[in-house]
Amino acid sequence: MSKPENATHLLYLHGFRSSPRSAKAQRMARWVAEHRPDLVFACPQLPPSPRAAIKLARELVADWPRERMALIGSSLGGFYATVLAKALGCRAVLLNPAVDPARDLAKYIGEHSCWQNPEERFFFRPEFVDELRALQPGTLAYPERLLAVIAKGDEVLDWREMHARYAPGQIKLLEGSDHGLSDFDDYLSELTDFLQL
Repeated sequence: MSKPENATHLLYLHGFRSSPRSAKAQRMARWVAEHRPDLVFACPQLPPSPRAAIKLARELVADWPRERMALIGSSLGGFYATVLAKALGCRAVLLNPAVDPARDLAKYIGEHSCWQNPEERFFFRPEFVDELRALQPGTLAYPERLLAVIAKGDEVLDWREMHARYAPGQIKLLEGSDHGLSDFDDYLSELTDFLQL
């Protein structure tokens, strides 16, 4: 059997209150620079509106080759990556992905700061909860193209709910770790292999 061709494009989507300056996003940028400088890599600052975030992501990948692009999404970004992977049919790695962000973020309506820079503020509006509900992707369309990294030690999201949601696909279940996946380096090569990077 011939080896699949390497991916040529990678989109990284950060989580709620996060940014392209998160530890995992920065680590991926370094990995790309060291191992795949030819790779088209995008890691945008996502707007707080889910509808606008998905629109931005879709615009970024509009002319990318579906069969040679890959996604990585963390937390809320994992939810977005699930939405995009279903629409585009591409491979995706989901890092502690949010399963029901409309439910979870309904209690966060109001002003927030960015984890990486508390000076940066944004407002999470009530209508954003409805936008998340409208985006809910339903059944996983290409589960064999999804790999969910789920930490039992996640202090923000319930690992059992993530596990049940992504059970049709591949799962890397971590016994400990945390929501931010501070041990990300330990299995980074496994994730890049899965994405055919």
